[in-house]
Amino acid sequence: MEYDEYRGHDAVGLAGLVARGEVKAAELLEVAIGRAEAVNHRVNAIVRPMYDVARERAKLPLTGPFAGVPFLLKDLAQDYAGLPTGSGSRALATHPMPEHSEVVRRWLDAGLVVFGKTNTPEFGAKGVTEPIANGPSRNPWNIAHTPGGSSGGSAAAVAAGIVPAAGGNDGGGSIRIPAACCGLFGLKPGRGLVPSGPAYAEMLHGAAVNGVLTRSVRDSAAMLDVIAGLDPAGPYVPALPETSYRELARRDPGRLRIGYATASPIGMDVSPEAVAAVEDAVGLLRELGHEVHEAQTGVNERQLARDFLTLLFASIAADLDLVRRGTGCGEDQFELDTRIMAAVGRATSAPTYVESHNRWNEHSRRLALFHESYDLLLTPTLAHPPARVGQVATPGWMDAAGRLLLAVRGAGLLAFTDLVDRVADENLRWTPYTQLANITGRPAMSVPTYWTPDGLPLGIQFVAGLGGEGLLLSLATQLEQARPWFHREPPA
Repeated sequence: MEYDEYRGHDAVGLAGLVARGEVKAAELLEVAIGRAEAVNHRVNAIVRPMYDVARERAKLPLTGPFAGVPFLLKDLAQDYAGLPTGSGSRALATHPMPEHSEVVRRWLDAGLVVFGKTNTPEFGAKGVTEPIANGPSRNPWNIAHTPGGSSGGSAAAVAAGIVPAAGGNDGGGSIRIPAACCGLFGLKPGRGLVPSGPAYAEMLHGAAVNGVLTRSVRDSAAMLDVIAGLDPAGPYVPALPETSYRELARRDPGRLRIGYATASPIGMDVSPEAVAAVEDAVGLLRELGHEVHEAQTGVNERQLARDFLTLLFASIAADLDLVRRGTGCGEDQFELDTRIMAAVGRATSAPTYVESHNRWNEHSRRLALFHESYDLLLTPTLAHPPARVGQVATPGWMDAAGRLLLAVRGAGLLAFTDLVDRVADENLRWTPYTQLANITGRPAMSVPTYWTPDGLPLGIQFVAGLGGEGLLLSLATQLEQARPWFHREPPA
């Protein structure tokens, strides 16, 4: 098989070729590896090749709905037994994991051939993928720009044609942000639907979930069929639909009532392109027969941003402490930005943390009231087109404040500054829309219906109510048919 034919199929299509005996798993793998060798030096998507492991696996009689299809894991919270999960950190680059993550086991049981792991910012804590450990990933549509984060390596790999689908996870937008940057479809499942074990009962109190980035909606639906469901050792019995997600994706969504908003929920500026992406979608949705109105969620999203960062920074502090105990590494093995975020986390009192977590209930209930009136919420996925590599860097004032925080070990500093609010502005100004779905545990997706005049993708986001994955997939299929994106190919 030649590359052009390979790229012309999604993962479901490639699996069909293998099942019918028209191509062998080993052939597909060599095409994928060849493509990786041709483009990875430009996009820096794959940071841990697993070619030998994959070639041995491709010789086996594989079974499952994706038997023989090449696949990449994100190098964060997707452990492959015997290999390190680097998490974008120098501290973890050489420490092998004892067992597969449950989601990885499910992908392997589905017959996928894993041949590498993809780049991520350190501990997945940024909306761009530029770790010191591995260097920046780049957007195949324009390599001067970011593919987003934290699943930026996976997004770059899929957009560049290395694989039709790749693993990602999303704790604050980390599937949807890179999908929006790279012209891909990205679905964040709702809380509890996909297991996080065995390392976690749930990641970030359930705000973070595993999933995939794909070029076709049916791939995301079929992948969700593979990974969703009960983990007997997990904390939930998830409510699954009466039929497969792939079947739900084929159904007509009916006439939907959709509320949309374009203003930044944290009060920052929004680019004309991001507004245009939503306005374009509004017009398309109305043409398709949906009822679309400008609306407000009623959620105090400024407070939600603070609550999100309180959780994130405290979690990073705990991660650093765990890594230091497990590896014996020093603080100098972590990036300065990571150390600053951890210092803010350590300076947050336990009562403040609990109060912040308790407010998640308020945010969820307000969004539920919105969904009593509207089937879906529509927003930009990003407030601006994909940033240039290096553009979303820590500003001087934050660097200075962070160094002071490290020097005094956080003692009392937060009580006398607006540091957390200012950090929220800087960290989330590019991506203020995505955290709502994580904190509330609702499913959400980014759909690639819009490209800027400069040729960069700029996705739009839909947020559904509880159990709304099927509805999102159904609408996404309708949009995919009305505004096809699968055969759009970047220059890189």
